[in-house]
Parts: sequence; C-alpha cells; structure tokens
Amino acid sequence: MTNVVVRPLFTIEFETAAQIIGNVPMGYFRRSAIITAGKFVGDRVSGKALAGGGDWLIKRADGVIHLDVRAMLETDAGESIYMTYTGRLKMPPDGEERLARGESLSPNELYFRTSVLFETAAQRLHWLNDILAIGIGSRRPQGPCYEVFELL
Repeated sequence: MTNVVVRPLFTIEFETAAQIIGNVPMGYFRRSAIITAGKFVGDRVSGKALAGGGDWLIKRADGVIHLDVRAMLETDAGESIYMTYTGRLKMPPDGEERLARGESLSPNELYFRTSVLFETAAQRLHWLNDILAIGIGSRRPQGPCYEVFELL
C-alpha cells in the first residue's frame, strides 16, 4: 500500500454566524454558518478570510454533519483565492452544549475532516490550482479552525 505524504499548507481560523433553517422535509436539519472574518497562516501563504462565504451544512438524524463550504481568502500580498471544501463533522454527545458554554473542542475529540480545493488567478500561487488538500478541524465557539495539508 502507498504511504500518504502531506506537507503543512496553513492553519485557518474562521469566525462565523449561524443561520438556522431547521428540520426540513428531506429528513435532516439544515443551517448555514456565514463567515464573518478569519485568518490563515502558513510558510508559503498567509492572509485573511473575507466576510460572506460560508458553510451550507446538513445534520443527519444520527448527528453527523455534512459540510459544504465556500470561502474567499486574500493573501497578505492582496491575492485572491477561492477555497472550497466538503467534509464530515462528528461531535461528542455533549459537544454542542460545551460550545454553548464557551468551550472549544480539539481535533482529538472530534471527527472533523475535509477535502479542500483552491482556485486562484494569482501567478505566484498557480500551484494551488493543481493540488488537493485535506483539513483536520477543531471547533471553537466563534467558529472552526483547521490545519490544512497539501497531499503530495
């Protein structure tokens, strides 16, 4: 079997505001988490998350959350990056109550994994258009954090 090799890309923190839709006829709970701010820091690329993107998620009856995220990033040099990812989040039974109390949940307490793609017109960052990345998440009351890794 082939070994999976990754290289750290950046750590990203989002601040979000929830918009609840509720239990929909398709049999799941729907809500969105709109990005209000954020920042990302890495050796090759750093900057901020712009307001307006978000996660249009569904929560299954068994509690597992399906992520569907689109975010606009701007590097410290002013370059634009479109970031999309899908994934899964499974929290411990008391996870939502802990977040409501202001606690954070570490990656060791969650199954919070994502598959990440990028698009950019910035010449210096064209390599981002050609990679697949993965994210391992943690959860803070104000929004998610991810360690993002380039798959080599």
